[in-house]
Amino acid sequence: MKKIVVLMSLLIAGATMGFSQKFAYVNTDYILGRIPAYDAAQKQLDRFSEEWQKEIEGKRTEIEKIYKDYQAERVLLTEEMRTRREDEIMAKEKDLKDLQKKYFAPDGQLFKKRQELVKPIQDDVFNAVKDLATEGAYALIFDVAAGPTILFTDPKYDKSDDVLKKMGIQN
Repeated sequence: MKKIVVLMSLLIAGATMGFSQKFAYVNTDYILGRIPAYDAAQKQLDRFSEEWQKEIEGKRTEIEKIYKDYQAERVLLTEEMRTRREDEIMAKEKDLKDLQKKYFAPDGQLFKKRQELVKPIQDDVFNAVKDLATEGAYALIFDVAAGPTILFTDPKYDKSDDVLKKMGIQN
């Protein structure tokens, strides 16, 4: 709904400014998909993610084994021993949750790696779009990658390949 309101506002604003304004669109998914450095960064992020996920799964398996062992031996344990084992299991579960947060929380290592590897490429794309808009005197350049914010586009206004050329990447 917000996208429709924004689009309508932009169209109304464009109509009041006159018809001399130029508009264009780009598809950042298309652009990023054709940048080798972006693909390499994504693969590297996937490797980190898989490695960290395996580590988490290993710890989860270990906790499950400890818990099953505890369940099997519970009737034979004293109250003090049960409490100690339960505390041990809860501590390991807390450590597992902390590890998941460390790697995958919004401010975790995966996010930081993404910022380190992908953000510079995204900044280059943004700068190329900005340069293209300035040189072409475009009033607005839409990004159609984020979803159906534009219901119809004329391919002659797609400037995605021009952005790639600005960045020195031939399609």
